[in-house]
Amino acid sequence: MTPLSTWSLLVLTLPTENATARMRFYRALKGKGCAVLRDGVYLLPHSEAHEQILRELADAIAESGGTAHLLRAPSLDASQEAMFRTLFDRQGDYDTFIGSLVEARKTISGQSAAELTRLLRRLRKDYESIQAIDYFPGEAATRAEAAYQDFVALVDTVLSPGEPRPAERTIELLSRADYQGRTWATRQRMWVDRLASAWLIQRFIDQNAHFLWLTSPDVCPDGVLGFDFDGAAFTHVGERVTFEVLLASFGLDKDPALLRLGDIVHALDVGGAAAPEAVGFEAVMAGTRQRVQNDDQLLEQMSPVLDALYTHFTANSQEEPRRRS
Repeated sequence: MTPLSTWSLLVLTLPTENATARMRFYRALKGKGCAVLRDGVYLLPHSEAHEQILRELADAIAESGGTAHLLRAPSLDASQEAMFRTLFDRQGDYDTFIGSLVEARKTISGQSAAELTRLLRRLRKDYESIQAIDYFPGEAATRAEAAYQDFVALVDTVLSPGEPRPAERTIELLSRADYQGRTWATRQRMWVDRLASAWLIQRFIDQNAHFLWLTSPDVCPDGVLGFDFDGAAFTHVGERVTFEVLLASFGLDKDPALLRLGDIVHALDVGGAAAPEAVGFEAVMAGTRQRVQNDDQLLEQMSPVLDALYTHFTANSQEEPRRRS
């Protein structure tokens, strides 16, 4: 049996003489996912955060010359609970979003890496905005999640053909002394995780590293250390991308600056909370990828960018303790 919910209700009268203010408040109520119980009565599932949002709206409405009262009440019974929940049905929003995915699929062919990443970022923002106000997710949310992940996988096959599947294994601590002067290999036409991993190898693990850029993981020679493809010595493990696996494997995950870089790589490679610098790095990466002719040039030109970010994060991590003292 579905438990009965408690609801926050905002009962309001908007100022009649201020059309701009009325429109602003209507948009704010819609943006927060408020259901319309009747004219002038808006509803949200109760939480401290929701109540704070409605309280701030009520104060703003009062300041603009309207009236607003914030109330809290439980559902009376299961019938009323079901009726209130139907007011928050997001199936139409999800259907529209799935339709936009269908249309976006038709445009993928021939788009540049920069265009594809912008498209994916826009669709991710649209999807997350629906999720944020889907207070009672159901079958429609499940369908949208599947459609979105299918679309992300399709874009990945264009941006990063052969993207590895996460392995389930323990990450062992290795000695950098045993990995000097080695040949390392990954898939050609590098994207964020492969590029950052190559930089990390060259900068912190094996300064005399040689790299091979593979047309396919199947042609990786024996004795070569592969990274970021299925079956490689270093690849995705659980929720960690290859860059993060290399950090853990070689004891580099105590460096705050490298961990900050790991946040950027993770967000751009598999999603998640985006570091503030991620969008800028992604743009530089996409533009450089279009300008260069091969992966040697890509690594050469992007390494100073990663060096600069690392220096910036190192300086910030050293400033933090001084500010706290």
